[in-house]
Amino acid sequence: MHNIDSSKPLTELAFSSLDLKPGLRAGLDKAGFTHATPIQSLTLPIALTGRDVAGQAQTGTGKTAAFLLTIFQRLLESSPAEEGRNPRALVLAPTRELALQIHKDALQLGGETGLRFALAYGGVDYDKQRKALEAGVDVLIGTPGRIIDYFKQKVFNLHSIEVMVLDEADRMFDLGFIKDIRYVLRRLPPLAERQCLMFSATLSHRVLELAYEHMNEPELLRVETENVTVENVVQSVYYPANDEKMPLLIGLLRRIESGRVMVFANTRVVTDRVQRTLEANGLQAASISGAVPQKKRQSLLRRFHDGEIPVLVATDVAARGLHIPDVTHVINFDLPQDAPDYVHRIGRTARLGARGEAISFACEHYAFHLPEIEDYIGYAIPIEHAGPELLPEIRKAPPQPRREGGGKRGRGGGRPRSGGPRADSGPGDRKKRRRRRRPSRESSG
Repeated sequence: MHNIDSSKPLTELAFSSLDLKPGLRAGLDKAGFTHATPIQSLTLPIALTGRDVAGQAQTGTGKTAAFLLTIFQRLLESSPAEEGRNPRALVLAPTRELALQIHKDALQLGGETGLRFALAYGGVDYDKQRKALEAGVDVLIGTPGRIIDYFKQKVFNLHSIEVMVLDEADRMFDLGFIKDIRYVLRRLPPLAERQCLMFSATLSHRVLELAYEHMNEPELLRVETENVTVENVVQSVYYPANDEKMPLLIGLLRRIESGRVMVFANTRVVTDRVQRTLEANGLQAASISGAVPQKKRQSLLRRFHDGEIPVLVATDVAARGLHIPDVTHVINFDLPQDAPDYVHRIGRTARLGARGEAISFACEHYAFHLPEIEDYIGYAIPIEHAGPELLPEIRKAPPQPRREGGGKRGRGGGRPRSGGPRADSGPGDRKKRRRRRRPSRESSG
């Protein structure tokens, strides 16, 4: 096991010291990357030699660039076994948001390589994605269900895979994807003929079991930190009564002069109510959850990324995989019901060495989750007290608009623990879901 101290956001390893292809150096220069982060400095010297790697690092530490550079270098150094449409590298992600982010990073870092990239994820653009794959692809990025769907339809085969990447492996278990992952891994070329990279927030027993079963003597790499959470996040917790949560949220948001704020709630019903209440009180906001159509989610995320929308209210569908720069504050309107989700939520701020603030509400409904969270992160979160200036009189949200046909939008709520329906869903995935009941988080370990 190789370890490195992550007390500094960057290391002394300069990308210029690595024997990277000119197209990769151009991509790094364009992105403004000069020195490696801790996980990159551990991964790249080993992975660039063709070794398998199982790496652990916190969210927002540069894992994506580590495996993309490895993929690009290997594909540029080797001649494809066969010309055509079949992918030579495969990247599996647990959510479509993470797949989209990886694809975006791939276009930035690999735009000068001449490699072809394609996306495959559920919910949208089924025929469009299929046509892109049929046109030919070198690096295929996507979620397990949609990729298996196209594979079973013989849109492509996996005979030419040279590099396989499994990102957020622990999240794959949480979302019930492990059977899909094993299905894909068993159809790849033999271990000696391809490279496998696996990254996870935790190298738990179940993640290591998967690594040893489907990888070729992987090098285990871990970025050591004194704290589970990012050090540059200033954390605090308030203890509001249930009817004080909305005034407290508005009081805090009015005190934040600039920056981007992410507000997390546990159900899509609450995200919708929070967003409508903020708008009623003069605060521009948008909400995303598993119930929001994918195209609309992408549009809202892009506007939040560009600074057009200052406040984004979300379920845990947005807690992983999104890299939105300059998120200055994360507010847990509802405390998460799983301690690791707290870490992933507040990891949306203070990315790559920046500073941020995470504020949590331990209300009457969710305060009993706080001891578990504090035990997980290893320390008590400092308590703040809300004075009258933080509890203003507010306007209630307007009535919820009705859908055509009479039903209320969002009626029935969302699942508190999952934040919405399975992230990987599309036309070809429905039969599979009928055959297999998705496990809950409690039973997924």
